[in-house]
Amino acid sequence: MIRVEKLSYEFPTKELYKNISFTLEEGQHCAFIGSNGTGKTTLVDMILDTEKYLYDGKIIKSEECRIGYVNQFSKSDKDQEKTVFEFLSEKFVENQEETARVCDEMATAEDLDSVFERYQKLLDLFQAMDGDNYESNIKKQLYLVGMENHENIEISKLSGGEYKLLQVVKEMLLMPNLLIMDEPDVFLDFENINNLCKLINSYQGTMLVITHNRYLLNHCFNKILHLENGDIQEFDGNFTEYNFALLQKKIELSEAAVADQEEIERTEKMVERMRKDATRVDIASLGRALNAKVTHLNRLRARAIKSPFVDLRLPKIQLPKVGAKDVILNLDAGDVMEVQENDLENNTENEAKTVLTISGYQVAFQETLLENVDLELHEGEKVAIVGANGTGKTTLLRDIYKNESDSIQIADDVEIGFLSQLHGEMLNEENTVYQEMEVLGFDRKAEIQNYLKDYCFEEETLTQKIGQLSGGEQNLLQLAKIALSNANLLLLDEPTSHLDTYSQIALEKALVEYKGAVLMVAHDFYHIVNVADSVLFVEDKTLRKMRIRTFRKMIYDKHFNKEYLELEQKKKELETRIASCLKNKDIEMAKELCEKLEEVITQMDQVVK
Repeated sequence: MIRVEKLSYEFPTKELYKNISFTLEEGQHCAFIGSNGTGKTTLVDMILDTEKYLYDGKIIKSEECRIGYVNQFSKSDKDQEKTVFEFLSEKFVENQEETARVCDEMATAEDLDSVFERYQKLLDLFQAMDGDNYESNIKKQLYLVGMENHENIEISKLSGGEYKLLQVVKEMLLMPNLLIMDEPDVFLDFENINNLCKLINSYQGTMLVITHNRYLLNHCFNKILHLENGDIQEFDGNFTEYNFALLQKKIELSEAAVADQEEIERTEKMVERMRKDATRVDIASLGRALNAKVTHLNRLRARAIKSPFVDLRLPKIQLPKVGAKDVILNLDAGDVMEVQENDLENNTENEAKTVLTISGYQVAFQETLLENVDLELHEGEKVAIVGANGTGKTTLLRDIYKNESDSIQIADDVEIGFLSQLHGEMLNEENTVYQEMEVLGFDRKAEIQNYLKDYCFEEETLTQKIGQLSGGEQNLLQLAKIALSNANLLLLDEPTSHLDTYSQIALEKALVEYKGAVLMVAHDFYHIVNVADSVLFVEDKTLRKMRIRTFRKMIYDKHFNKEYLELEQKKKELETRIASCLKNKDIEMAKELCEKLEEVITQMDQVVK
């Protein structure tokens, strides 16, 4: 379907690809992964419209290739007044209407051959889309995704997640040879993630999908394309198998690195001795031997450089430090003990302190979404709001942030940090990254550059306008700004949306360590169970509080396979232990754990099958 050969492309300030090559063959379902900002969406756009770009190398598309595309953005104003059926049947109706016009032209056309050629192309396209059966195909697809009763509902009345799913259905109905999708899973609730999984697995054509969703990666794809540091890697298999192969490579490189380092240290000592000898004795052969040994040392150092796919860019997300005590100097032991005891008493009081109170909250648009919502959030408590798309969760979070409702009370000493899924709400998309950060107290650009390195922003990215950044980069920039505040209450609206898997894990770690209160809207199961203390579940137009254990059971019963998710948790624990072993250079223990990890992965494959 697609063949890319030695492709190189760069922006004025950034090189994206360096001689990358890959193929996408008929029938493959390929996941396209990589860190935020590596150029995945740009590469997809180059495949869609090769004439728009100046690049080196080749992008070769099969002559029979008809491409369908679902972009990462959801709402479209022009679709709002259409019904679901009108939206899905639009291309078929347009084809029929154009065919009728061409037929009318035939009666008076002087150049009948060209008119007939247009007529034949329209017929061929209609046949390729199975146009004769489009009405029944629409009904089948709507049934598959649980929307069989939505045919006559207007698009404006759907949630963003439902509309996103319909975009996928619409492109699939057109039966392209190659379907490209850019983060089709963003903002989908658990039910719709499952429906998207069904759609992808039922599709007979070729697929290229940019996604960071861990559940989809493990259930929907038989090929991985990984873009990192300007290079690309192909892997035939699912994401779990690919990660395991990477881990094995990392262990191999770590083992080799230990041996290389020992050899480097021995060679460095020899070079040092030879240099001392060369200063005392002027012998040509000694100089040649020294040069040869220095060349050997440089080769050893070069060989020690890690693969770009193993040494990944991992952000270091630091959320605001909350509840830190001032350091008191010149105290004797008794004074210190008294201060510590007082701190313990204060902390005990602070744990019970209420930072947010909601009483009788309701939200309604054309109909009531939430009503009779009562909530108390305490200092240090982390709570996830979970529910179907379109039930008012984002509106509630935004109303808390605005603090304009009588039913919402925020404690006087609370400072809020808000991460919005609408990036333009918290970031000026016309600003460069530098301009956005300059107002936060940095004296020099070098300070901004040094600070944002932890969030994986390269120097050349800082001069870009925020509107040109990827969705993941904009989320990371919001987090970087929040980290500079004194926020002791975080309101996070879909915080893992658009983030690559490495950034998701880094955010989870930062939230677990954060001492303030967190209220977040989330649909990522892994993120919820790894971070939240409890869940507020949208049910009967209000919020019902439940423990994480109860939430897990509900998700197992309704949406995901319990055995698989439990194995997934074991896998994560083993991967964390292996990473710790590698950090401590305990290679043998890492190998033993890797064998156990392979057993768990085999069990996961059996569950999926």
